[in-house]
Amino acid sequence: MNYFSSNFKLGILGGGQLGKMLLYNTRKFDIYTKVLDPSNEAPCKIASDEFQLGDLMNYDAVYNFGKQVDVLTIEIENVNVDALEDLEKEGVLVYPASKTLRTIQNKAKQKLFYVDNNLPTAPFTRFAYLSEIEDAITNGGLEFPFVWKAAQFGYDGNGVKVVRKLADLENLPKGECIAEDLVPFKNELAVIVARSPSGDSKTYPVVEMEFHPEANQVEYVICPARISDELAKKATDVALAVSKSFEHVGLLAVEMFQTQDDEILINEVAPRPHNSGHQTIEASYTSQFEQHIRAILDLPLGRTDSKVGGVMVNLVGAEGYTGNVVYKHIEDIMNMNGVTPHIYGKKQTRPFRKMGHVTIVNEDLGEARRIAQEVKQSIKVISK
Repeated sequence: MNYFSSNFKLGILGGGQLGKMLLYNTRKFDIYTKVLDPSNEAPCKIASDEFQLGDLMNYDAVYNFGKQVDVLTIEIENVNVDALEDLEKEGVLVYPASKTLRTIQNKAKQKLFYVDNNLPTAPFTRFAYLSEIEDAITNGGLEFPFVWKAAQFGYDGNGVKVVRKLADLENLPKGECIAEDLVPFKNELAVIVARSPSGDSKTYPVVEMEFHPEANQVEYVICPARISDELAKKATDVALAVSKSFEHVGLLAVEMFQTQDDEILINEVAPRPHNSGHQTIEASYTSQFEQHIRAILDLPLGRTDSKVGGVMVNLVGAEGYTGNVVYKHIEDIMNMNGVTPHIYGKKQTRPFRKMGHVTIVNEDLGEARRIAQEVKQSIKVISK
């Protein structure tokens, strides 16, 4: 099929920053894009060929949108899967497949999938209602501490909480959830796997993720992870096994824990471009966003190795600021060597909202990490 400068139409469900960065590449290749998003302020609005307003969880909105495109992909998991399933039956190519999304959308189903496929993950218990957790604690079936996760609609650290005492359960959503053993891990790692419909797959180098203690969001992504080759191979093998089990097409970001005794446990996956791969834009031969496009269109996959060490810093809204965004001291960080800011185009900031990221590249990874700290301390995302 001719994708370039042709009548081919690629549909993207979701118009956020991940979509915007996918569009850097569809523009590079002159691939016609249509985007569906519920917000008129979506970052993708200005970069797509066609932009439509619509609720991603609404069957009709997603189905009608999908009928207008040749290949349909996502930049967010929370979309109407029934519509995707019907589109597939009618011949629209949907990547990732509705079956994969149905499993991944629900944390309980996702965890059961790992167990059924003999993939390593932390022990957990599934609950239909939050109240059942209290019963389990009372009758000794569950012990503190554990990690509570909402089964659905969690994102960026929302829908996850470490529970150390009964009071920690207050104000949590009442519905379906899981309680997962709290893993005393050494490191949080991630591997991005790209897989095409014809079954070709490639992995990016293992990255290490440092998290913000309060927001439960990634603060730094360090590529390559500062781990042994043996451990990197183990993590990569696990990621490939997950991708193969899902028969996934496109990108799959596999987040993992490195335990105290160097075992690898799967935390969760995202079937799309991911925060743990943003540094690939500057640091790799092929960015994760270009690779996602190549994978879903069954084009040859690009080189995944890094040209240079990279560290990514998330730019999130500062606490205590809500309103029209101002990037304070952005000129100062642009004055530093190897520093590239990406601004997502969200006009309104609020505490911990993802507003952009900054990549730091350097031949010396330690130096890149040091500059990243300086970037983090310099730039502030505030409001007027």
